[in-house]
Amino acid sequence: MKILTATQIHQADKFTIEKEGIDSDILMERAALGIFDWINQRLKGAPNVFRIFCGVGNNGGDGIALARMLHEADFNVAVYVVNFSEKRSDDFLKNMARLKERKLWPEFLNATSAHPEIRLDDIIIDAIFGIGYNRPMDGWVQKLVQSLNTSEAFVLSVDVPSGMPQDWVPDENAVIHANHVLSFQAPKLSFFLPQIGVFLEGWQVLDIQLDPEFLANVDTDFLYVTEDWVRPMLKFRKRFSHKGTYGHALVIGGSEGKMGAVQLAAKACLRSGCGLVSAYVPKLGYVPLETGLPEVMVLTDKGEERILDIQLPFVPTTVALGMGLGMDSRTEETFGHFLNSVDFPIVIDADGINLLAKRNDFKALIPKNSILTPHPKELERLLGGWKDDYDKLEKAQQFCNDHQCILCLKDAYTIVINGEKGYINSTGNSGMATAGSGDVLAGILTGLLAQGYASLDAAIFGVYLHGAAGDIAASQLGEHAMIASNITEFLGAAFLKLQGKHGKE
Repeated sequence: MKILTATQIHQADKFTIEKEGIDSDILMERAALGIFDWINQRLKGAPNVFRIFCGVGNNGGDGIALARMLHEADFNVAVYVVNFSEKRSDDFLKNMARLKERKLWPEFLNATSAHPEIRLDDIIIDAIFGIGYNRPMDGWVQKLVQSLNTSEAFVLSVDVPSGMPQDWVPDENAVIHANHVLSFQAPKLSFFLPQIGVFLEGWQVLDIQLDPEFLANVDTDFLYVTEDWVRPMLKFRKRFSHKGTYGHALVIGGSEGKMGAVQLAAKACLRSGCGLVSAYVPKLGYVPLETGLPEVMVLTDKGEERILDIQLPFVPTTVALGMGLGMDSRTEETFGHFLNSVDFPIVIDADGINLLAKRNDFKALIPKNSILTPHPKELERLLGGWKDDYDKLEKAQQFCNDHQCILCLKDAYTIVINGEKGYINSTGNSGMATAGSGDVLAGILTGLLAQGYASLDAAIFGVYLHGAAGDIAASQLGEHAMIASNITEFLGAAFLKLQGKHGKE
């Protein structure tokens, strides 16, 4: 699913109006009807009071049109116009006239108005500001927003939470905190960014029938990755094949107290379909790997507690490098030497990323099309910080361009960046915020690379698969009780779901 900017949404509106030969308020009717249907399906006959707060632009016009529809369906409606400007959009005025024809009179709020009394069982419809919001709100409007946020009533926002801009981070006291957002035609990038996405708990896209030709041809910087999107990526197993058909992956990592990271990555690599997996670890890791993962072959470094000199007796298909590796100065040097010797895409995780952040000269050694999997703190070390989440994305894209690599920005919505576009993952849950989850992801990505997936496909598909397995695990175990190895256990069910088969869900 394409994620359109505010400018592209406005262009789509204009294109649709011109192509269909309709008035712009027809699109407003479609938007309002979509919200009305959503509410009516869930709350028909409910006694709750719908308190609809409308601005004076097109977002407010959507709210006014919705108020008319709810009123005509015998819902209990109270309408408030937040009168922050003397300017009114034409479609707002058209819908205001229609509302008054039904004898539903709104209350106009200004700087001297008392805030409406809101009860716990009321439902607030937020239609004050839309995606065109581009400047800090007036102080009295901000106080109204704060009053709505502290009301404890359910808040449903129209298109975006009011006060949520699309290219900068607002003051948390100047944006509606929405329980749910009904977003027109496409989700907004702001929904997925941790600094801004905290202002909404859930969202859903409503199709308002913008022109399909425009939507098909418009080029967007970000896409939302869903099951339908990744299903064609899945490589099916061949009947006449053997373990060598599906690659030989090598997991390099581990140090004293951190051998579990290698085990998690190696097992996930196998579970993702890789034919052969070897682990290269310090000597102290030999027994844990041999006894804990009988399917994995084990090679040991000359170092007892940490890796000191990577020497390989074979050339693997690909490598996962960095989990549990540590930051010892001798490990640092062998890490650099190894990078310099590799001429195929690999996966770099955890301390591998920390070593890249520590040594700028190592960044030039990143093999082309490699996948890096930083969590937020590792990314901050790698990029050197950022002003806000939008700046973070720009710097991540630049890093990928400079080093011809792929970044998986791990977060509630993991974003795969390749220097050209961002691919926002739709799977995963808070139960995956647990130690070792990233090691499992690195293993999955490595297994996919070993099987011949192109780097970008491996990153997008692997991140999706990781989250999908986590979702199935959460459905069985609950988010609180999940551990990283549970994600690996449910990889098979995630594969079966993509194949349209019934696994354990």
